[in-house]
Amino acid sequence: MAAGAGGDHDQPAGVVAAARTWPASYCGMSDATPWPEVDRAVERLLDGVVEAIGDELVGLYLGGSLGLGDFDPASSDVDVLVATARALPEAAVERLRRLHGALHAEGGWSARLEVVYLPLATLHRFDPRDTARYPFGASDREFALGRQGPTWVLDRWVVREHGLVVAGPDPRELIDPIGPDELRAAVRASLAGHWALEGQDVAWLRPRNYQAFAVLSMCRDLYALEHGTLVSKPAAAAWATRRLKPPWPALIERALAWRSDRRVDDRHLPETLAFVAHAVTLAGAGG
Repeated sequence: MAAGAGGDHDQPAGVVAAARTWPASYCGMSDATPWPEVDRAVERLLDGVVEAIGDELVGLYLGGSLGLGDFDPASSDVDVLVATARALPEAAVERLRRLHGALHAEGGWSARLEVVYLPLATLHRFDPRDTARYPFGASDREFALGRQGPTWVLDRWVVREHGLVVAGPDPRELIDPIGPDELRAAVRASLAGHWALEGQDVAWLRPRNYQAFAVLSMCRDLYALEHGTLVSKPAAAAWATRRLKPPWPALIERALAWRSDRRVDDRHLPETLAFVAHAVTLAGAGG
């Protein structure tokens, strides 16, 4: 159970039952993931969230690479979306902060959970005018409150179309349909914003695994611009190696091999930055 969590919530029977029976029945799904250690970490998270926010919990879903089918234990994190009944009060946020601190301290898969908490009113559709901050726990930073960005549209799409239900209703009941044009707009906004790296501090991209993340993200984004849908990063990389001219196919093949390589590599960083800039230029030219 979550360290320091309060006991002042009445826990709804359905959510508590889900916490007690998961992952054996995977809350109505026929199978758990192929990785029991991942299941145990998510079960640990679910138990902690139930204790921390009680009847504010509406649903908990796995997205990201687990949803899209390209999960790699050597390099992937576990992307989780938690739906809450409303914006969480400060006391509940503090209990979640303690929970995520405990999870991170435990190490292993508990420290590789990437969790976003969104209230139903916000979850159903991305609103770029929304300036509120929502709780999130990440593997490489402390628990914090953050604003939504365009990539949250992509995260919603993955959960709605391919997400694994840990607890709660079908995510299609909570998230509005996201069409191809909306996906393309989110990708262009992300490329024009987060990935416009000229003049920015790019020290975070020095490790090979982060360069791989950047290159494969560009492949995914370019695929989405052309097709109006999302596929796994390896699938997008295979498409991009056929679609793009040299020198990019060799760079993409290298990125696939670097996904779990944490060594710093400054020699190849300029090529990575050049590919990101190329993708940003293609997006600005219409994809």
